[in-house]
Amino acid sequence: MSRSGPGAPGTLALVLCGALAAAAAPAQFMTGRGMAQATGAPALSAQEIVARVGFDQRLGAQLPLEAVFRDESGAPVRLGELFGTRPVVIGLVYYRCPMLCTLVERGAASATRPTGLVPGADFDFVFVSFDAADTPERAAAKKQETLVAYGAGGDASGWHFLTGDEAAIRALTEAVGFRWTADPVSGQFAHAAGLVVATPDGRVSRYLYGTEYAPRDLKLALVESSAGRIGGPVEQMLLFCFRYDAGLGRYTAVSMLALRIAAAVTLAALVVYFAFALLRGRGRKRLAAGGLA
Repeated sequence: MSRSGPGAPGTLALVLCGALAAAAAPAQFMTGRGMAQATGAPALSAQEIVARVGFDQRLGAQLPLEAVFRDESGAPVRLGELFGTRPVVIGLVYYRCPMLCTLVERGAASATRPTGLVPGADFDFVFVSFDAADTPERAAAKKQETLVAYGAGGDASGWHFLTGDEAAIRALTEAVGFRWTADPVSGQFAHAAGLVVATPDGRVSRYLYGTEYAPRDLKLALVESSAGRIGGPVEQMLLFCFRYDAGLGRYTAVSMLALRIAAAVTLAALVVYFAFALLRGRGRKRLAAGGLA
């Protein structure tokens, strides 16, 4: 179910990426459910940030696969070329961000290894700068920095850092409901923090908010988004115990009452199945005995 509007629960982890060196102990103010650092002379009020910045969940929305970006080498790449066989985790960042975006990238990297899933084999990471002034050189540097944090050992497959023009950026950010605004004083951006998980055919599947992601949440989001292509019986069982909370942008445990009801229904189904199998077996034995007589 899609949620939109500045007051939606999806407006989480809003952070003003300003020049933090402006003050030794910069002021903070609330933005939605997150904290934002204020520059020495903030041009935007907290109310303005809440109105302009956030994630409006658009579950099921089709991504603009025809949009053309540039990869770290400067070569053009159509977004759809990165889809097709595996789910994709999208991070909307900008590469000169002084703090928040690096936390998003490193948070994604640190959450990945415990899942046992491998970027480039099970899914792909696609980080896209929403700053049209960003360059492939900055993208390449940020990619290398993230790979070091991940400990990829030189394997860069499955990690993509893109830049693009205003039209391509706007098409993607509008598709996933990502809103941001520029701070004219600092030259930085106020923006939401989080990851968007998409299906192999390029549809929005899940949102994970913040800068730190539970490996369980990332794995379950990928398993659901892959339509069973990755993950095994254990992950499928976990999906019965945890459900995706769209408002929180994470997986929460199903209530014990619901689990007990599900267990009772399962047990009843098993009893009916075995009773039916037993009766059918006895019937066959009687028919066989009658035939022999």
